[in-house]
Amino acid sequence: MVRFAQGRRGHSALMPLFFFAFLLLAGPAVASIGDQLPEFRECVEICKRENCGPDAEHQTPIPLYRRLLLWTCPSECDYTCQHITTAARQSSTPPLPVVQFHGKWPFYRLWGMQEPASVLFSLGNLAAHYHGLHYRVLPRIPPSYTMRPFYVALARLGMVTWLLSAVFHTRDFPLTEQLDYFAAGASVLYGMYYAVVRIWRLDRSTPAAGRGLRMWTAVCAGLYVAHVGYLKLWRWDYTYNTLACVVCGVVQNVLWSWFSWTRYASTGKAWAAWPGMVVAWVIMAMSLELFDFPPLLGSVDAHSLWHLGTIAPAVLWYK
Repeated sequence: MVRFAQGRRGHSALMPLFFFAFLLLAGPAVASIGDQLPEFRECVEICKRENCGPDAEHQTPIPLYRRLLLWTCPSECDYTCQHITTAARQSSTPPLPVVQFHGKWPFYRLWGMQEPASVLFSLGNLAAHYHGLHYRVLPRIPPSYTMRPFYVALARLGMVTWLLSAVFHTRDFPLTEQLDYFAAGASVLYGMYYAVVRIWRLDRSTPAAGRGLRMWTAVCAGLYVAHVGYLKLWRWDYTYNTLACVVCGVVQNVLWSWFSWTRYASTGKAWAAWPGMVVAWVIMAMSLELFDFPPLLGSVDAHSLWHLGTIAPAVLWYK
């Protein structure tokens, strides 16, 4: 918990959050090693020459369910050669490390899904928001309560975000990647927006709250439009996108931690500590991104475990 009233001590309490943000932004500055391997490139070329195009010696049929997910002969060759290259590296003496191809580990697909574990856990998060909306918010919160529309928007945006995450992890295309990034950015920004509305009760029907809500809504809407416009019209910048999301995430985490601590200190009620518990849980889940490792059983990597780790906090949040 963070106590802002404690001066320099309060500032030092924020340092782990900023250190975490720095670590999240840190990453390798080189392209995927697998893309550059001569054996991988040669494998793909031979596979395409022998299996793809009208002059190919063999026309290997692609099952319908994979064709529906836009798997083509060249992409089948790329997938197959990733695993041929990986198997050869692991069976060498001494064994060579597993490397990434096109920025991803060589996952084993399932029913045409590129990253089945991430798809499953993304759908788990979607289910958590669906359950929160239909079994917590709508039936239990009266329509007259002024925070209800913000709760509903939180749940629906969460459902859309995790649906697009599942789509992206099913098939990685520029379009699915951009939709996933834009939805995730909107979700993180809305989390910051929602935190300010709830903590300072900008939802209340007073002139001051109304003016504050309109101003805060305009600021956040403008930030999101500028964010998407920069990425689409100026430059698709992964580092900037990550930084923007981290900043919004850190701000709302600090706000909820402060809110949780002050409410718990004033009421002594256990429920007042829940927002702080959720924040701590989410930060621990996100820290899995710092310890990236080759997928276990060819499917479960740090990114998918991060998605798994955010399901329970979402369930707790709606309580």
